[in-house]
Amino acid sequence: MSKRILLVEDDPINVKFIQTVLAKKGGYEVLVSEEVDEILRLAQEADLAAVIMDVSLSRSSYEGRKVDGIFITQLLKKDEVTRHIPVLLATAHAMFGDREKYLELTGAEGYIAKPIHDPATLIAAVRAVIEP
Repeated sequence: MSKRILLVEDDPINVKFIQTVLAKKGGYEVLVSEEVDEILRLAQEADLAAVIMDVSLSRSSYEGRKVDGIFITQLLKKDEVTRHIPVLLATAHAMFGDREKYLELTGAEGYIAKPIHDPATLIAAVRAVIEP
């Protein structure tokens, strides 16, 4: 089983925290990107165990227009080659009902509210989508 996770996140502090926790506490190799073409390529080629997808990306664009993590997750789930990869949505916009709405909109397997302060919560959320 792959131990490689793709982290799609635009906040450098979140990237550092998530990368460190997953590597040190989970034994995962973490790839990081917010470039849509690279995300799609890695999803097809990198033997990923999961993708952690920030819902609100500030710098990602696809075919000339700004896109968010919802859109990118939908692209991954529409593709025969990548639809099997579990996606864990991560968002600071954690209002009542958002979890269900985002999971339904994207087909993602999991959801975690940010900010993430507890390493055990992050590891548990990742394992829940990888080993349901």
